[in-house]
Amino acid sequence: MVLSVIAITDRVLPGMRKRGWGRIITSASSGVVAPIPNLAVSNALRLSLVGWSKTLAREVGRDGVTVNVTVPGRIATPRITFLDEQRAKREGREPTEVATESAASIPVGRYGDPREYADVVTFLSSPLASYVTGSLIRIDGGLIQSV
Repeated sequence: MVLSVIAITDRVLPGMRKRGWGRIITSASSGVVAPIPNLAVSNALRLSLVGWSKTLAREVGRDGVTVNVTVPGRIATPRITFLDEQRAKREGREPTEVATESAASIPVGRYGDPREYADVVTFLSSPLASYVTGSLIRIDGGLIQSV
């Protein structure tokens, strides 16, 4: 979860710096902003990526390389469907009921479309985001309650 991201970055970063342009974008978890119960190790490991990203952003910014972390909320992916199904099974409910209840807890009232997540990552990957670095970007429909 951590070392592989750092290893891949170590391989591509020299070329980015040499070209004077590059983008490092790490997808984390809402656990880096609001720790998720019963996921202590995952929360801790993902937080280490946030610290690494912030440090790296300061080290490579003058080389035209930006480094950011995205934090997805409930994006409508097979993983979210699986989690809803597992919760429904544990609670003896229908998956659609769990999904409807979960979506209702999101200020925009729905799960995010994967394309919406991709649109933010596409922006961060573009020259338009040349002044965005060392940032944690939430793509969560307002779900994460902390500031």
